Amino acid sequence: MESGKNISCTNADVKMDQAKKGFRVKGISNGIISGITYGIYSTLVVVASGYDPLVSAAGFLAAPFVCSGLNDFFAGILLLFYNAKQGRLKELMRTLHTKPGKLLVIGFLLGGPIANGAYLVGLAMAGAYAIPISATCSLFGALFSWIFLKQKPTARIVLGMVIVVAGAITINMVKPEGAPNFTLGIICALIAAIAWGLEGVFSSFGGAMIDTDVAVNLRQLISGLVVLIIVVPAVGAFNLLFGTLAAVTPVLWLVLSGLSAAVSFLTWYKANAMVGTAIGMSLNVTYAFWGVLFSVIFLGQTLTPTMVMGSIIIVIGAILVTMNPLDLLKKGDA
Repeated sequence: MESGKNISCTNADVKMDQAKKGFRVKGISNGIISGITYGIYSTLVVVASGYDPLVSAAGFLAAPFVCSGLNDFFAGILLLFYNAKQGRLKELMRTLHTKPGKLLVIGFLLGGPIANGAYLVGLAMAGAYAIPISATCSLFGALFSWIFLKQKPTARIVLGMVIVVAGAITINMVKPEGAPNFTLGIICALIAAIAWGLEGVFSSFGGAMIDTDVAVNLRQLISGLVVLIIVVPAVGAFNLLFGTLAAVTPVLWLVLSGLSAAVSFLTWYKANAMVGTAIGMSLNVTYAFWGVLFSVIFLGQTLTPTMVMGSIIIVIGAILVTMNPLDLLKKGDA
């Protein structure tokens, strides 16, 4: 009888280990997808900005915030249809009345109007060079998680974070020609990184208790509406907003970018809840590599040695944060 119980306990332990590994693999997969789709989003929103009236808009805040507001709003609408099909519409309002839901709203405002707006301003001023600088959000995410969530990073994770930052610095060592507002663009990208780092903390806490599909839907809708109703009029871009909607073509690109952003944030929130903020954000920031790659291929961004080297360094750093490379050598020893 005793041996039978031991066998049952062993089988249960094995199944539990397999379930944990499967859960982790799924979380890591979501993180990778979030990085690729955010790289796509970064490319598509620049394409949309290349059409009138956005391309000829006066002021450096108008076009980025119009794009940011429409992108997030369209993403929210697409997710609204998705959640309606899944029968989750009632969960949206119910979530807002819970404590985790209220904490998520704070994260939404940090990551939407503040971070996304600053990111798009950075893209407009510094081009693809702003992408990897904003990717230092993984460093801030790990730092804030350590401070607020007591998720103390290991030495390996800290090393990976340092490598990610080193990659971002490498990419920006050579200032591009014809970019007079380059430094201001980099500062805006850094502001985005800090705000996204804080959002990662709030999403990790609230996302573990609330349906991720509902959380991301609320994020995109709240972000889009706040930008369109409050920020756009504040920066004097109301006429630009209506002109963009009337132009149709940029709107179609923004719908596609909104879809990409929706998938990215959905998988990012899931990754944060499943494997923790530090790992989830480190995988998400591989968008620095994908964004630069897509900008070179589709937007004609000049490919420099520092950009190539920095992108590779960022990916290596993200992998180091996610897993111990030595574990790959142990698979054959089982």
